Amino acid sequence: MARAFLREQDRYVGLLESIERTVLHGLMQQTRQLLSPEIEPTGNVFDDLVASMGVSLGAADRGPHDADETATEGDSPSLADRDPALDRLLPTAHRGDDEIAAEFRRLTEEGLRQRKSGNLDVALECIEGAVGDRVVLDESQAPAFLMALTDVRLLLGERMGMRTEEDAEALHAAMDDIDDDDPLGYAMAWYDFLTWLQETLTQALMGTDLSDVVAAYDDDLEDDDLDDDLGDDVDDDDPRRDGAV
Repeated sequence: MARAFLREQDRYVGLLESIERTVLHGLMQQTRQLLSPEIEPTGNVFDDLVASMGVSLGAADRGPHDADETATEGDSPSLADRDPALDRLLPTAHRGDDEIAAEFRRLTEEGLRQRKSGNLDVALECIEGAVGDRVVLDESQAPAFLMALTDVRLLLGERMGMRTEEDAEALHAAMDDIDDDDPLGYAMAWYDFLTWLQETLTQALMGTDLSDVVAAYDDDLEDDDLDDDLGDDVDDDDPRRDGAV
């Protein structure tokens, strides 16, 4: 049974059972794979910045024609072949001008991929390093874990076709009539679980004491009345109800 992230001195600690850690780890790996930088970082800040812009350090020694070729070497594949989920994870900077948006993407996307991938790497290491059910985050890991959860939710939401508030409302409404073995119900349960987990870590980072919430959560499991005290709409498919899916 999952327990909210709570602050313990200078750490943030959540309890996730084995199945919860396994599924979360798998979702983070899928997100990490999609966001994988085309140019893996070298550790040298300047070199990585230049490489992320699709420019070779030797460009100054080249002719104009060669420089143009260098500038496009790191460009992403055609947008027609681009996974739509990347537009959620790496949104365009200027929707009104395709040329400006393409140039901004060329200059910034690789760096953004590296930062997001780095957050996911930190989160994966935290899950892998769990002691028992305890997932422990230090002050630097907690924000990275939070941002990794955000990207996993964005990817999962895109895969379910959840792009607007209306989409979300329609999907939640459809859960009333969905078959128990429908994969969409399984995905929605995990999406709601990730939302809850993200909210608890956010509150912990903000310094909110969640002890009363956790106590109420435990009581509700016994009373089978989880919805009222959590203040969220938690259905029978939500993994928070029994700690697994």
